[in-house]
Amino acid sequence: MKIGILGAGSVGRALAGLIRAACHEPLISERTPSGDTVSFEDAATAGEIVIIAVPYNASEVLLPSLANALAGKIVVDATNPLNDDWTPKVLGAETSAAEEIAKLLPGSQVVKAFNTVFADIMAPEKLTRLGVPVTGFVASDHDGARRQVADLAKAMGLAPVETGPLATARYLEAMAHLNIAIAVGQSGGTDAAFLYHQAAG
Repeated sequence: MKIGILGAGSVGRALAGLIRAACHEPLISERTPSGDTVSFEDAATAGEIVIIAVPYNASEVLLPSLANALAGKIVVDATNPLNDDWTPKVLGAETSAAEEIAKLLPGSQVVKAFNTVFADIMAPEKLTRLGVPVTGFVASDHDGARRQVADLAKAMGLAPVETGPLATARYLEAMAHLNIAIAVGQSGGTDAAFLYHQAAG
């Protein structure tokens, strides 16, 4: 399966590595393609699933121009709303970056995923902690799309947890903000991850 990745930064390239290891074909894209990248338009058109890995602020500008190419597709929002100094960008208590992106892409099935995982641990050898795969939370209003992205996350080495509708992205983005606050604000570093354990029964 071809998976378009909008963004050639650390997150986009780390995701591409995991996707390739899961035997899928990543298409990394950027505004001015060079070497191993394609254009945003080409990734949006060719990708069966497309992952947003540009900063949230950039996605607000980029996505309207790709709305037609992304119509009918699963679009995965891996962003977090951040200011330039890595502090949370306040969007309001009743929305999230994912929900705002869904408004920009009304013809797409938007899924929130991968935003709580640091790029630094998006490598096969780092995705297992204490013998347990790192948790990959997945949210969407579209049940089939949510399950498909959860299956992809599992193939990439994560332990998927479906959190329900897209509105739960508000909590996932808050979790990411906490992760960043500990890593950056308290100098805890980015070699850290969430492990969600749910007892059976």
